[in-house]
Amino acid sequence: MLLGVMDGLPGLTDAFLKVYPKADVQRCVVHKVRNTLHKVKKKHTDEIVTDLKKIYKAPSREYAEQALNDFSSKWDKLYPHLAQSWFEDKDELFAFYKYPDSIQKSIYTTNWIERANKEIRKRLKTMNSLPNEKAAEKILYLKIIDYNSKWSERRLKGFLAARDKLIQLFEERY
Repeated sequence: MLLGVMDGLPGLTDAFLKVYPKADVQRCVVHKVRNTLHKVKKKHTDEIVTDLKKIYKAPSREYAEQALNDFSSKWDKLYPHLAQSWFEDKDELFAFYKYPDSIQKSIYTTNWIERANKEIRKRLKTMNSLPNEKAAEKILYLKIIDYNSKWSERRLKGFLAARDKLIQLFEERY
């Protein structure tokens, strides 16, 4: 295991690292942005989103750190806790920069798994009421089998190009 992408749920990182102590942890940038936006006034939202994008869409970690410093300089007077929160989580927010450019956009968020979870919840919700727990487990099982068959045929953008580098990273770690 090279990387675990997580939403910041307390205890999840520690539990993951107990099982995979040599893996990197990537904090989901989308969750971090959403959490940040909950703490700002509506009138600043668009501008803050633009400034946050400069951080996580920077071409390298060095540029991302500079963008974070710029964000801090710009917003600290109004929202001193915002940049501080990003600085505290910086290593986990910027872990994706250790990986090939071709896959970085795929690994800085949990959106792909969130979508799968949403589909499962939607499927279970339309059932209204299920006779027992076993019925819910069966629906969950069938949905996961369906996802596995779809995803086993799908090629994720950039991963083929990154294959050799990922193998190298894995061999260096383990």
